[in-house]
This record gives sequence, structure tokens and C-alpha cells, in this order.
Amino acid sequence: MIQQKVNSYKDLIVWQKSLELSVIIYRLAKTLPHDESTNLISQMKRSSVSISSNIAEGYSRGGKNYYRQFMKTAFASAAELESQLELIKKLGFIKILNYIKLVSNY
Repeated sequence: MIQQKVNSYKDLIVWQKSLELSVIIYRLAKTLPHDESTNLISQMKRSSVSISSNIAEGYSRGGKNYYRQFMKTAFASAAELESQLELIKKLGFIKILNYIKLVSNY
């Protein structure tokens, strides 16, 4: 396996995937009922953005301890988002197949 040199957090696949996930969440938010826009949708957006933001911040601070701490925070944000997606699935706001596809890709 050939490893590429990482010069920036933008080179990290995990950061790239988390950014893609945020785009998907923002698009998904547009399809949810309008009355959810001030609470659940807002929380989902914040959770998704928090993932890539914490990866970037942890990498940029330098040092393994910072990086590890921020990666744990990013992982916790991902778990929070997964919980929110589970809720919209149970509320019937998203089709089961779309949910499975979304969750399994990230």
C-alpha cells in the first residue's frame, strides 16, 4: 500500500468524508418537514459540521494529544448525528433505504 504524505488536514480521507457527509446532511435537511427546521434540522447540521471542524482543529493544533482529543470529539459528534438520523427514520421523515445507504457509507 502506498501512503501519501499528509501536509494538511485536507489530505485526510476522514476529513474529506466528513465534509461530504455535511453536504448530504444539508441536502437532506431541505427535504424534512419545515416545522423541524428550528430544532432537529439545526442540531443535525451542527453535529455534521462539528465532525470535520474537530478533525481540522485537532490536526492543526499539532501534537498527538490534541489530535487524539479532537478526534474523540469528532467521533462523539458522529454518534450524535447517527442518533439524530435514527430519530428522523423512526419519525418517518426518511425512507429506510435512504437511511441505510446514508449510514453505511459513513
